[in-house]
Amino acid sequence: MGSFRGIRVGFRTLAWPLALVLCGSVAGAQTPDGVAELPPAPVPNGLKLPGGVVVERATSGALPLSLDDAIARGEKQNLQMKLVIQNERLVHGELLTVENNLLPSLTASGSAEAQQINLAALGFKPSSLAEFGFAPGTIASVVKVNVASAKISMDQELFDLPAFYLYRSAKQAAKAANLSTLNLQGGVTLSVGTQYLLALADASQIENAQALEKADEVVLQQATASHDAGVGTNLDVLRARVQLQTQQQTLINDENTFEKDKISLNRMIGLPADQEITLTDAAPYAEFAEMPLEDAKRVAYQRRKDLLNLQAQLEVADQARKAVRAERLPVLSFNGYYGVIGEIGGLYHGVFAATGKVSVPVFQEGQLRGEREVADAQVIALRQQIESLRVTIEQQIRAAMLDVRSSNDLVKVAKSNVELATQELQDATDRFSAGVDDNLPVVQAQATLAQAQSQLVNTLYQYNQSKLSLARNTGVVETQYKVYLGR
Repeated sequence: MGSFRGIRVGFRTLAWPLALVLCGSVAGAQTPDGVAELPPAPVPNGLKLPGGVVVERATSGALPLSLDDAIARGEKQNLQMKLVIQNERLVHGELLTVENNLLPSLTASGSAEAQQINLAALGFKPSSLAEFGFAPGTIASVVKVNVASAKISMDQELFDLPAFYLYRSAKQAAKAANLSTLNLQGGVTLSVGTQYLLALADASQIENAQALEKADEVVLQQATASHDAGVGTNLDVLRARVQLQTQQQTLINDENTFEKDKISLNRMIGLPADQEITLTDAAPYAEFAEMPLEDAKRVAYQRRKDLLNLQAQLEVADQARKAVRAERLPVLSFNGYYGVIGEIGGLYHGVFAATGKVSVPVFQEGQLRGEREVADAQVIALRQQIESLRVTIEQQIRAAMLDVRSSNDLVKVAKSNVELATQELQDATDRFSAGVDDNLPVVQAQATLAQAQSQLVNTLYQYNQSKLSLARNTGVVETQYKVYLGR
């Protein structure tokens, strides 16, 4: 990140502005005498460090968290968002600094001075003063002088075209910084939304694993009862027990994955790692009506913040190039002051000065040509980046549309597989309960159902994640993620 500090306009070293971018109420309790007590003071949930930095601490209970709440917290508490917001403030401050170069500079000053002048020490002795007609003793050898003055000074660049172009460049730099903030906001929305959906998928996997564990317990009980009754084999009991323990292992792994993904979600939204959260939303499923490719590209070219940011950077570089070319022109400036000065307690007199100045470069050709080469190179490079990004945007949109279409088909197939596997398990269980067959088909059907349910959860997550990616690639994820998810 460069700086506009120390900008010297006119025919002096030009500060390069493009570096800025390349960058419910609770009632009080009643006392026995009927007087209402004040409610207790809330316990602060954050630790305030020097410099205004607040470190949030975990609350005692689980924090309910919806998808909207998670995204809202991420946009406010995510570290990268905080950093880019401060960067935007920095650029705005530099804009004010550049703007000041176009405004008059007024300075008010006042002073009081007490002096004692020893004339004898300066060589004016009584004998030497007599030569000028002054009798000895007429003038004291030590003279006391008390003087006060007050004045207002003004400096103004009357005609400084480079400074004007630098100001316009700084305004575009501030716009580009704002677009960088909005672009990161979209990235945070995508990351937080994806992580929340991943945690929901983990929760669904746990629910499926728990249901299958209960079913395995029932199968084990049936196998044990059949063995005790003399109509079943010990192999059926061993097979059912192995299946139950395998499902318990799966449940343990799913719970562990869920807890780790919640920690990652806490990190993204600025919550303490040990903060317990409860996901209040369910995994959404709604078929998305895809827009035509050309419409999606047109929206992306208008809404993609990274593309708009590059275009703003191009405007920054173009204005800076104009400032470089204008350095060959004269600079007209004015400065002066008006005030009063006099002896304290005596007579005051007005004083003023007015100066006009014209500066023209005479021998700076090498520097001016070098700055122009740099400016032209920056402009050309940014134009090439913009064209490359437009091609990349089309590629990203096409890929996202393919992902949305294929993952939607996968969800439909996965749902059908779950229904078929459920029916297969029911049939195998009925045959085993009736004593027609052993429990091997039951175990196999349970494994098939577990795989089908897991695949359904994964494909549903992929479908929602691909829709969020499509929204991100068209530049509308931060405002329309609900529409794309069908919530």
